[in-house]
Amino acid sequence: MIASLRRTMEHWSGRGKPSARATASAVRVRRPHRYWFQDDGRMPNNPHLPLVIYRGAVRCADAADPAALFEELFNLNGWHDSWRNGIYDYPHYHSGTHEVLGIARGRAAVRFGGELLGKDIDLKAGDVAIVPAGTGHQRLTATKDFLVVGAYPSAGEYDECHGSEQEHASAVNSIARVPAPESDPLYGRNGPLVELWIN
Repeated sequence: MIASLRRTMEHWSGRGKPSARATASAVRVRRPHRYWFQDDGRMPNNPHLPLVIYRGAVRCADAADPAALFEELFNLNGWHDSWRNGIYDYPHYHSGTHEVLGIARGRAAVRFGGELLGKDIDLKAGDVAIVPAGTGHQRLTATKDFLVVGAYPSAGEYDECHGSEQEHASAVNSIARVPAPESDPLYGRNGPLVELWIN
C-alpha cells in the first residue's frame, strides 16, 4: 500500500522519474534475437511474428529506480499501460495484444511458446523481451528480487488465455486481427522491430 502510494505521488510530482537524457543514455544498441514457435493445438503462438529478445539492452544496475527507467522508456516509444510485477508461473498468452517485458531486477527462467514446443530462456536485468500476440510465456524459476515492467502498444486489447483447446479457435482469429505496433518499445520508430514485424 505504501509503495503504491509513493509510486503514485512520484508519478504526479515527477520525482523518481528519470529524465529523458538519463533514459536515452541507459539504452544500448543490441541486435535482436528471434525465436519462432509453432501452434501445438493448445498454445497458438504467432504464425507471422517472432518473439524478439534484446540482451543487456538497458543499463539499469545504477538506476535509482530501474523499473521507472523501463516505464519511461516504453512510454516514450508508444508502449503504455505499464505495470510492475513478475511473470505468471503458469502458461498463458494474450490473443488481443502484443506485450513487452523489461527485466528491471533479478533473473528468471521463462518458457516461451508453451509446454509442448516451447523453449526455456534465461532472462536477467537489462534484457527486454517483445512477445507477439498468441505467444505463450510462463515463469519457471526466478530470484527473489525478480522484477518485470510490462507494457502494450496503443492498438490492441488486453486479455489472458491459458492454452485450453476450447479457446484455441477464437484465439487464432483474434491473433490474426492484432495490428503491428507503430514502434519498437526500446528503439522507437526506426528500431529493429519495425523491420522484423511491420515491413
